[in-house]
Amino acid sequence: MATFTREEFYQQLLNGCVLPTAQQGFEQVWTLLVLCLVCRLLWRLALPSYAKHLSTVAGGFYALYHFFQLQMVWVVLLSLLCYLVLFLCRHSTQRGILLSITILIYLLMGEMHMVDTVTWHKMRGAQMIVAMKAVSLGFDLDQGEVASIPSPVEFMGYIYFVGTVIFGPWFRFRTYLQAVESRKMSFSWFQKVCRSGFLSLVCLIMSTCVAPYLFSYFIPLYSYKLLRKWLRAYESASSFHFSNFFVGFLSETTATLAGAGFTEEKDHLRWDLTVSRPLNVELPRSMVEVVTSWNLPMSRWLNSYVFKNSLKLGTFSAIIVTYAASALLHGLSFHLAAVLLSLGFITYIEHVLRKRLSVIFNACILSKKCQPGCSHRHNTVRCVTHAEGQKDTVGPAVHLAKISFPGIPSI
Repeated sequence: MATFTREEFYQQLLNGCVLPTAQQGFEQVWTLLVLCLVCRLLWRLALPSYAKHLSTVAGGFYALYHFFQLQMVWVVLLSLLCYLVLFLCRHSTQRGILLSITILIYLLMGEMHMVDTVTWHKMRGAQMIVAMKAVSLGFDLDQGEVASIPSPVEFMGYIYFVGTVIFGPWFRFRTYLQAVESRKMSFSWFQKVCRSGFLSLVCLIMSTCVAPYLFSYFIPLYSYKLLRKWLRAYESASSFHFSNFFVGFLSETTATLAGAGFTEEKDHLRWDLTVSRPLNVELPRSMVEVVTSWNLPMSRWLNSYVFKNSLKLGTFSAIIVTYAASALLHGLSFHLAAVLLSLGFITYIEHVLRKRLSVIFNACILSKKCQPGCSHRHNTVRCVTHAEGQKDTVGPAVHLAKISFPGIPSI
């Protein structure tokens, strides 16, 4: 494409990349979208609860088979193993820990080539969702947030919820029960589905068709030879970033289309499910903001079920355990583990440094933005805060894109 004029390049890009990418993307996911909508409509009927649970199990199974064919058996096996442990330990008060150990052993056996490597890696994303749901349910039972062990059909309905079984995101068991109850199909719900679907398509096109040519055609800076290596690195990083945002917005679309992802405010529903915040990743306040905004549901899961349960070991140890758990969920890889553990060190050092500086300068420069009405004298966010955040996060943010949503079917 180097010999094309700019007009010819845009024409080739539109006909040779943008339109085919959009078409292929839709062809890959339209079946899942239809399944989510059908289940949503079915749940609006006056069906008994067990029929609603069975319908989402059937929809989830069909979605798994559509994307993974018979390789889905490894996801099914993990879910059955989780419910068996939950049932056998129904009188225990440590169900969350026992489930975590069981899942850890299962995942380690798979990583140790018990299963074909290609097959295992392809299933890793779906297995991660199953593992996160099962562990969260175990801890919620221990803490009394879920009153009793769900029936087999309720458990499998939660695990195979059609809106999250392929692309995620994770949510709690009570959120699943609310989704199956099926709230009214309002304009705000339709608007949220369309917005998330449109943004996922934009991110797919940006990742595939725009980012690779960002500085060669769109913003021609390759004439500066000293910058060329860095510009190419940024193009590669941007492509990874937008591929992650694509999956994030797509998971918002499928989950919302199936009826999940809302908050209740009196008699009003807000369809506000958010998986990723691209602006907070690209223009971060701090490294902590990059890590949390990359995948908000997973960040909440790690904070609720790993970090808080590890705090008795100390803050630093809890942070390292949290990032180690994330590395194990993403798969055994020295490079991946090194990146995630280095992120743990970076975020801890940044947190301590900013905390001390906020005391010295009496200013709102903590890793996370202060709440309105905080006691700091200087509570106006200056651009230097974001500049410092950018400086500290450029390197690690590039690596983040390589480790999120593994095993998701490529489009």
